[in-house]
Amino acid sequence: MPNLIITSHLEDCTDTKDVCVWTILKEEAAAYSAREVAMSSLLHATILDQNDLGGALVNHLSNKLSTPDFSALKMQTVLTEALAGDDSIIACVARDLEAVRERDPACQTYLQCFLYFKGFMAIQTHRLAHALLAEGRDLVAFHLQNRSSELFGVDINPAAKIGCGVMLDHATGFVMGETAVIGDDCSILQGVTLGGTGKSDEDRHPKIGERVLIGANASVLGNITIGDGAKIAAGSVVLKAVEANCTVAGVPAKPVGGPCCGNPAGSMDQTL
Repeated sequence: MPNLIITSHLEDCTDTKDVCVWTILKEEAAAYSAREVAMSSLLHATILDQNDLGGALVNHLSNKLSTPDFSALKMQTVLTEALAGDDSIIACVARDLEAVRERDPACQTYLQCFLYFKGFMAIQTHRLAHALLAEGRDLVAFHLQNRSSELFGVDINPAAKIGCGVMLDHATGFVMGETAVIGDDCSILQGVTLGGTGKSDEDRHPKIGERVLIGANASVLGNITIGDGAKIAAGSVVLKAVEANCTVAGVPAKPVGGPCCGNPAGSMDQTL
């Protein structure tokens, strides 16, 4: 079946990135609605009948995260309040969508990622939970963490900090502790753990810089820093700080292969 013909292109758009992404997302939804009649109602309710990217995100996640005891309508109210409390969220949502579309060859449209990529949905659920926690609404923030873990197989403490333009590829088994930090434009694969090394309630989790690539099933443990542009090979156990633009591999992980490129997260090249 031929690909959809989308007339809008992100690089040609002069609006803010969230408006540009929203324009293309709606165009894709409209094209698929005409092409896949069975999905027309879903696409209209989730995207085409919404006013903006934030409204679409809240609508989509509300239906995903709701339970018999926490209805979609109540969830929609809570998520809308979270979104209103942090103006930066929607800009990050747009950058996350762009990151997946650019880096994942399996992603054919923004629509595909928005509707079905659980890594994307897990990160956005975390962004909203983090905003709620910042407002002192800890119980509902932990409720969102729990639902995300149940639905997406991803466990991110609401207090953890995640930058923009982050791709969580496949996502299953990703764990991120309370004091962990992920910088902008990182790519992280399934089974990664950003964990602590003891019972201390102090700062005890990794700090990941910008443009870092972390391979599948790698573990980064303790309050250590992973420098900008670093690459961590699949299956590695990182116990010591990693310098910027350095590639590490092994158990325990050690520098290998010489300097890394400036943006391994963008290239997604997992070879040494």
